[in-house]
Amino acid sequence: MSSKRKWRRMLYACTLGLLLALAACSGKKDSMADESGDKKTEKESKQVYSIDDFKLEKTNKGKAIDGGHFKYGIVYDTPFEGILNYNFSSGVPDGEIIDWFYGGLLNADKNHNITQDGAATFEVDESGRVFTFKIRDNVNWHDGKPVTAEDWAFAHEVIGHPDYTGVRYNDDFINIEGMEEYHSGKADSISGIEVLDDKTLRITYKKASPSLLSGGVWSRPLAKHIFKDIPVAKMEESDAVRKNPIGFGPFKIESITPGEAVVMTKNEDYWEGEPKLDKVTLKIINPKTVVQALKTGEVDTVDSFPADQYPDNAQMSNVEFLGNIEMSYTYIGFKLGTWDKEKKEVKPDPKKKMADVNLRKAMWHAIDNDAVGKQFYHGLRWRANTLIPPSHPTFHDKDNPGLTYDPEKAKKILDEAGYKDVDGDGMREDPQGKELVINFASMSGGDVAEPLANFYIQAWKNVGLHVQLLDGRLHEFNSFYDRVGNTGEDDPAIDIYMAAWSVATDVNPAGTYGRKALFNFPRYASEENDRLLDEGASEKAMDQEYRQEVYKEWQQLMVDEVPVIPTLYRAEITPVNHRVLNYTVEYYGLDRHEIAVTQEEPIKEK
Repeated sequence: MSSKRKWRRMLYACTLGLLLALAACSGKKDSMADESGDKKTEKESKQVYSIDDFKLEKTNKGKAIDGGHFKYGIVYDTPFEGILNYNFSSGVPDGEIIDWFYGGLLNADKNHNITQDGAATFEVDESGRVFTFKIRDNVNWHDGKPVTAEDWAFAHEVIGHPDYTGVRYNDDFINIEGMEEYHSGKADSISGIEVLDDKTLRITYKKASPSLLSGGVWSRPLAKHIFKDIPVAKMEESDAVRKNPIGFGPFKIESITPGEAVVMTKNEDYWEGEPKLDKVTLKIINPKTVVQALKTGEVDTVDSFPADQYPDNAQMSNVEFLGNIEMSYTYIGFKLGTWDKEKKEVKPDPKKKMADVNLRKAMWHAIDNDAVGKQFYHGLRWRANTLIPPSHPTFHDKDNPGLTYDPEKAKKILDEAGYKDVDGDGMREDPQGKELVINFASMSGGDVAEPLANFYIQAWKNVGLHVQLLDGRLHEFNSFYDRVGNTGEDDPAIDIYMAAWSVATDVNPAGTYGRKALFNFPRYASEENDRLLDEGASEKAMDQEYRQEVYKEWQQLMVDEVPVIPTLYRAEITPVNHRVLNYTVEYYGLDRHEIAVTQEEPIKEK
């Protein structure tokens, strides 16, 4: 199951030096400018918000009209890639589009556990390893063909195929009996997957795991009648993915403007009932123009409103702002190895520039993420302490402080580790006496992207570390992730990078930090990490208290090893036009087929 996004805020208290540093980074004084150029007062610019200020559900006012055209904005500064199939996609913009027309066969509850009210139901045997799934009779592809157990099995066969080009093959698939033999080419089929009849699929897993009940089951079928004659290596680039994708969701694709927009019409045959809307348009909206797009009614809502723009627009009259804690965090990653494409696993490199854990710890101590959350995001993002966010409160270790802001401690750690200022220029050399220049990759997007990157660079400079932007600039989304390692090709010029991660419904972090996870962009691996990740997904971890202790230990390991610095947890603020009915930002609560509108066009700002 895929995850969504939502986020939070706190109180303001910074030293004068920090305020001056932040102002210098942004090129502004303490006041901030709104879109009209008007200056905000010092009091207004420092206002800090709380997630408690926001509701989860849109207030319904007015009567729904028949049909209607809903307009949805995807806030990004780059075109969407156009990989419009769950089995191959990895980018956020594509995922936002897919959610409207594809869907999964399994639903989940507020605790991220799968339920019996999805497009398929399930039974589990006493061993906890054998799942039998039954697809409902009225679940059909958009071309009228029924979604079958064969389609579900076929998705597993494609993802497990040696020629598969996507990113979905991970520990969840490896846990299926016979999958590794099939993946290596030693077997022609997957022994643990059985099609019992047109609507019934049985999957046998090697080990019982709590992950299987909270996202570890792949629930995205692949239409075999369309893809069966396409070589697996060419599926991702095929017209069936790029130009004419189909799903079984509440809306079906009518037209695609590559990289810019997708128009969908209602699927009258949708298994949960005919949608109330006639049409949905999804389009890319640049972060710099998102406010204007909302005020003019160009869009009814957006997937994620830039937190830094909320204070200047909190009183927008034509929308209601909703909010929730985001299932995500931002982080700074250290490049500690490469990706072995042949073995399809992480290959640590002890010779990497950032291999010294003391250097990594010092860089964490050098940055004040409390100040970042308050000054840049007005409390709508706040300091992260561990790599399991509070969106998973059962497992998030709120008592673990992480490494706190302490620049003097950072300097002491660097001194003791041999990073000295030999030339007296304020910049440290490495323990071998060689020049130390750290290349920092960061993404473009939004007004704070550049000043935020500069803030971190300045903080590291304050403890004597020379950090510079890769190529002297920010990088757009697609090229950034390509260079960080999204395809398995890691750019050796990158030493550190700043990115974000949306966590899965299952708390299991193996898909991001496991040895065989392509998304393990730091390329970090250790035997202790392997052990804890295995234990957290073991049969013993079916005992929740045991699993809590394992992940508490894992969070501490990540603090000790610092493969990445968790920087900020986030609250996502979602503005929704007043004409919209039945809209929510609660996890798993949005029934897209129930969304309605009270008038033909969005209400405009007065």
